[in-house]
Amino acid sequence: MSLFRLCLAPLVLAALIALPAAPVRACPFCTMQGQTMLGETGQATIVLYGKLGQAWEAKDETELLVESPIKVDGKVVARDAKKVILNRYFYPTEGPEKVRLLVFGEVFQGKADYYRGKAFRADSKVVEYIQGALKVKDKKVPDRLRYFFAYLDDADVEISNDAYTEFGNADYSDFKQMANELPADRVRKWLRDPDTPTFRLGLYASMLGHCGKEADAAVLKELLDDPDKRSGSGVDGALAAFVLLKKSAGWEYLKESLKNEKNDFLYRFAALRAVRFLYNERPDVVAKKALLDGVCVLLDQEDIADLGIEDLRKWQAWDRADKVLAVVNKEPYKHSIVKRAILRFCLQAKDNKAAQQYVAERRKADPEAVADAEELLQLEKATETKDKTNPGK
Repeated sequence: MSLFRLCLAPLVLAALIALPAAPVRACPFCTMQGQTMLGETGQATIVLYGKLGQAWEAKDETELLVESPIKVDGKVVARDAKKVILNRYFYPTEGPEKVRLLVFGEVFQGKADYYRGKAFRADSKVVEYIQGALKVKDKKVPDRLRYFFAYLDDADVEISNDAYTEFGNADYSDFKQMANELPADRVRKWLRDPDTPTFRLGLYASMLGHCGKEADAAVLKELLDDPDKRSGSGVDGALAAFVLLKKSAGWEYLKESLKNEKNDFLYRFAALRAVRFLYNERPDVVAKKALLDGVCVLLDQEDIADLGIEDLRKWQAWDRADKVLAVVNKEPYKHSIVKRAILRFCLQAKDNKAAQQYVAERRKADPEAVADAEELLQLEKATETKDKTNPGK
């Protein structure tokens, strides 16, 4: 097992234990999720945009010359206020004429408490962006995503990243509804633009996989064959999109990506994530039997065998028990993380005699390890039940 995986192994195991067996519904190919400007505007009581005036470091105060009162309560801050005093000291790195400040505040003990500020260039479209987002906030998610799509290539990186995060927060089912109607020529341009951040390639590739035509598979293969781009975080999206556009050739390419041990761990892990997407979200594209067979090729690879076994367990592929148990006599079995994965699989494959025999043998040889595995599976089950009972929390 590589040094990379030896260092990563405990973290990976912890993540696997914490994740529910059901597929994660957020955008599968976005690396940024979390609070957005629209979300923060909804939570804040006061949102103002303007130019910095005088500042007093000793008093921890700054004068804001209000240009756009995006959201005010009308009591603590008047709707036509031209100037407010922020209870924070802001020092612009550039001249005041070149900088604008977006501030978020709330009312605390009858006074305005400005808890966060974001600096923007004077020519930023951030006010237009937030006001437009507020107009679509109550619309269906696919309609909101269409709005944010227009800002993915905005010149202001704060805005473009925020729009990207809106996609990251969206369920795949909502993304799928709108992605088929996107302009393929624009997405294709982003994928071929050398200035496109690599972390965005997964989302853009997925977009092309939905709105493009079969010929666009060549764009994705071009990306995947590029040694610089294939080392980035968007490889899983490109691999999955290749299959969506050209099922036969794309699936063969994905299988080879899984099988070829000359590919580094991160690339093969990206290929595994693409298989997870096809299995969980798009079972209409490749037969589940073929997907399970694809995962099984990882079981001979000592640096990733445990992840393959974990997926087979989560998918309840008990008919693959013979493939999992065959690992006992192979090189990967020398690693404790692989042994744990096999044990967890067999503990849940209750109707498989060979699996239950393995559990019985392990219970005699190392009862503490079996007890620990059973406890962790119970914890996983409890977490899954809680997630189903309280979705979105």
